[in-house]
Amino acid sequence: MDKQALKKEVDRRRTFAIISHPDAGKTTITEQLLLFGGAIRQAGTVKGKKTGNFAKSDWMDIEKQRGISVTSSVMQFDYDDKRVNILDTPGHEDFSEDTYRTLMAVDSAVMVIDSAKGIEAQTKKLFKVVKQRGIPIFTFINKMDRDGREPLELLEELEDLLDIESYPMNWPIGMGRGLEGIYDIHNQRVELSHPENYDGQRFLSLDEKGDIASDHPLRQNSVYQQALENVELVQEAGDDFDLEKVEQGNQTPVFFGSALTNFGVQTFLETFLEYAPEPHAHKTKDEEKVDPYEEEFSGFVFKIQANMNPAHRDRIAFLRICSGTFNRGMEVTLERTGKKMKLSNVTQFMAEARENIQEAVAGDIIGIYDTGNYQVGDTLYEGKLKIAYEELPAFTPELFMQVNAKNVMKQKSFYKGIHQLVQEGAIQLYQTYMTDDFIIGAVGQLQFEVFQYRMKNEYNSEVVMKPLGHKIARWIDPADLDENMHSSRNILAKDRFGQPLFLFENEFAMRWFADKYPNVELKSLL
Repeated sequence: MDKQALKKEVDRRRTFAIISHPDAGKTTITEQLLLFGGAIRQAGTVKGKKTGNFAKSDWMDIEKQRGISVTSSVMQFDYDDKRVNILDTPGHEDFSEDTYRTLMAVDSAVMVIDSAKGIEAQTKKLFKVVKQRGIPIFTFINKMDRDGREPLELLEELEDLLDIESYPMNWPIGMGRGLEGIYDIHNQRVELSHPENYDGQRFLSLDEKGDIASDHPLRQNSVYQQALENVELVQEAGDDFDLEKVEQGNQTPVFFGSALTNFGVQTFLETFLEYAPEPHAHKTKDEEKVDPYEEEFSGFVFKIQANMNPAHRDRIAFLRICSGTFNRGMEVTLERTGKKMKLSNVTQFMAEARENIQEAVAGDIIGIYDTGNYQVGDTLYEGKLKIAYEELPAFTPELFMQVNAKNVMKQKSFYKGIHQLVQEGAIQLYQTYMTDDFIIGAVGQLQFEVFQYRMKNEYNSEVVMKPLGHKIARWIDPADLDENMHSSRNILAKDRFGQPLFLFENEFAMRWFADKYPNVELKSLL
């Protein structure tokens, strides 16, 4: 592909993550976007357990049973001459590490907020990461088909809690059963939620004064008059739309709508694609930036997922292309080992469905069939580029379990399962120095439940888990290692890379250790 053709293709890409608190409607809005992109014929719903009509982006059995997302999934479609890559992230805070790594692989983010609940704890936590990275963020305030909080109040909360300017691209006309539509500030029109009540009209154009035709029956509706007053208020007292601020992550365009009734979603999608950024330059460990239009191919693995296809028990490494062109069968270098790799079996995604591809460019997410070569955070590059992208975030676990195979005759599948799930980054694995017992660590309890479920259902290995409770994990330099430091209050262990660490019972035990061994430096992951 020549330079001009490459630039044109890269500029068509819009790669973004959808983030939210659980139950804000993130997966539902993802479904509707896929519907508009022609990627699916019917939107599934996480509520539809009786019909078996599950959400397309929730492909794992445990997700279908629980009605929540516990892993990031990747979906791609074309819309309005744009190639859209959506990364749907886990909403549950126990899987925030997966979400954080996914945010390293996108160029913008869409934050979904429940209109009744407003900004919730997990939303605030995720937003901080987005803000730190300067990622442009677009906000969709969902569930306007239900009674919720006043829009002005929601905008104020957005600005106060998240410290970001907000600019409403549209404004709801009523809410709940009284929702009549949205006043579309950006497109200068009114979009009706129940066109059947108004001779089938869906859009009403605005006159020079910003009003609909004087003889239209909606003019007599009090919720419409209230919406007009609110729009006038925010336009006079609020911030102006500033694309530069949006691109720097300092202003968020806000859209109101209902994903469940598919109202306002298409308007959001079209406006989002108009303003969302194309692929940006990525930082290396040396603080340099790699231009997406660089001719030589490079990218990094931000996720590994085992058993996406239960029939084949395969393993896929998700890679964000940062520069150049992927061509099927090309040879690249795995930076961590210096080993040459041939990329032959490479796919693109529609949740769990995937197809082999011949070509992809910067901004695309590709799946590399993996026999155990790759790790989360690996850089792949072509030719003489010789780069390593910046490290992905890793969290120090807070909860720990000792784990064993229930059936000692199935040790082989136990070892295979535990090592593959650890390589995905879903849990972390340790072994005690004295006895080589397996200990797994996680940020939250739900990770253990998913681990246990997947070990049984994907690896046919039931496990017995013994809670060790909260521990404080701290790594030490191998040169400082002394096995006599081990005690019941500070368990000496090694991580999966053989690095020594202590699992302290509490802060007091850690302070006692620090006083006893003042020359031993204790380190955390993040």
